[in-house]
Amino acid sequence: MKIASPILADQPVGVSPFDDGQEMGCFRDAACAAAIWNRGLPSEVTAWLAGLDAALLPSGRAVMAVAAVKENVTLLCESAAMPIGPQRDWLIDDIADLAKRFAEIMDTPYVRVRLQAVTTNACRKFHIDAMTGRLVCTYRGTGTQYGTSAKGEDPEHIFTTPTGAPILVRGSLWPAKPSAGLLHRSPPIEGTGETRLVLVLDPASETDNIA
Repeated sequence: MKIASPILADQPVGVSPFDDGQEMGCFRDAACAAAIWNRGLPSEVTAWLAGLDAALLPSGRAVMAVAAVKENVTLLCESAAMPIGPQRDWLIDDIADLAKRFAEIMDTPYVRVRLQAVTTNACRKFHIDAMTGRLVCTYRGTGTQYGTSAKGEDPEHIFTTPTGAPILVRGSLWPAKPSAGLLHRSPPIEGTGETRLVLVLDPASETDNIA
């Protein structure tokens, strides 16, 4: 499946777009507050996901070993009765691949995986997460929004991550803190009829509850 790349121009200070998954390590650069993989979704996957009833979108969260992500996400898809086919296979493989790449950057064998169908204003306030780092990828619907703010108020200029483009954001527990003042939020969609399918990956440890 061919993936077209969106154009990410005029990004705020501290946001680093990259065009190849092998470049995801730019997230470790000292001045980087967030990194975005400049990619979209295969058109077949976009159309397929958009046409699915929201009840068929998988939802669940658990801590697991990176090697177990594919198996567990497959179980979530089966539990939701998500139709079998090449588009579902692509989605499962992509989530497993993102988990592997993210775990390598965060140097952890375990990740907390949250896959969720969202219809409300899940987290509409701009904020910084209380963790080291997080990866968010919106497979259906409006992507994560972000912007810079010097005093923690809502950013004057709001940017939206393209659908299908993973964004890695630093949290307040990251050792080095860039001066960009970058905040992010889930887009406010309540009342619009939109349903988003969102993947969130957090670093975890073996002392957390393992799926």
